[in-house]
Amino acid sequence: MTTSTENPVRTRRAPACTAELVTDDTAFAALAPAWDRLYRRCSAATPFQSHTWLHSWWLSYGRPGRLRLFLVRGADGELLAAAPLMAVRRPLPALVPLGGTISDYGDVLLDDEHAEGAAAALTGRLTEAARTALIDLREVRPGAAAERIYARWSGPRRRVSDSVCLELPALPMDELIARLPSAKTQQRVRAKLRKLGALGIRRQVVPPAEVDGAVRRLLALHRLQWQGRRVTGEHLRPRFAEHLVRAVGPMVRSGDAVVTEFHLDGDVVAVDVALASPRLAGGYLYGAHPLLRERKADVAVMLLDACAEHVLTGRRGTLSLLRGDESYKHRWRPEPVVNQRLLLARRSTAPLLGAALAQAGARHRAKQLLQRWRDREREGGGRS
Repeated sequence: MTTSTENPVRTRRAPACTAELVTDDTAFAALAPAWDRLYRRCSAATPFQSHTWLHSWWLSYGRPGRLRLFLVRGADGELLAAAPLMAVRRPLPALVPLGGTISDYGDVLLDDEHAEGAAAALTGRLTEAARTALIDLREVRPGAAAERIYARWSGPRRRVSDSVCLELPALPMDELIARLPSAKTQQRVRAKLRKLGALGIRRQVVPPAEVDGAVRRLLALHRLQWQGRRVTGEHLRPRFAEHLVRAVGPMVRSGDAVVTEFHLDGDVVAVDVALASPRLAGGYLYGAHPLLRERKADVAVMLLDACAEHVLTGRRGTLSLLRGDESYKHRWRPEPVVNQRLLLARRSTAPLLGAALAQAGARHRAKQLLQRWRDREREGGGRS
């Protein structure tokens, strides 16, 4: 294991905190038990900060020599904080969160009981790392542990908006329907639920021993449902399939995921993976046979009904629709929650921060221009 250690940082609650850097893949795997304990003690954590998710992601997407795990331990050696990062060189030298674009939230982990001392020690270690690279924390949910690092940062820093996530309160399906804007809309959704029952669609939570097969069926159905249409290309790649199959089984066993199959006439016609943490749960990915739409089954209603049950069962406070501002989500009147991008630098790396802000601004302007062009195309019927 490759590590480097700073002088201990002394605090009231944690007698001594020692920060270290881990860059070895084998050491990352061996951290699983301690990482899991810390994950359970960090109330702000999302499923995308679990060791299972991150280590599996690293096995599929990591590059040799790029791993940067910044850890803080207490006097007894217990893990009190972790920042799971990797080094990148393009477009700028930076340290970015593990999990990449297939993770809806990025964050660090801080032990709730020792958060103040652990955050001080972790901030100090990251400040050292920022001498040669920008710390670029993407998709940070409001209230995340990383905000403590941002608040303590003494060097140049900037906060900019990242992706939009849509969130609903943890309510039974009947109460979610009652939130809809009109009685007519509510009646229409209830009719769709009755239609699912009339078709004979039956849902079943997949037991842990059968999860791998169910996830493979999900991926096959996902490919089928999007055939000939625009889809997130990464979800069709072998490395994503390897990651999802490898990660979801252990997450189901630990209570961090639920896999649901939907049956019709004895066949599996849809599979959904929902990820969960103490505060929130949300449907991550699903696959549905085109037959469901042919039979006039509303797949979105079917999935939300199942996910709402998972949220209530786990007594979580939020049903997250995760990233994406798609119009079909808005009919449920969700609250838009904007993830943040936290950029942290030192004076020596302040030019990198400025370059990152310029690039982010250019991308934002390009998206606005593209959206305006699409709006004009729709208004003009696509005529040239």
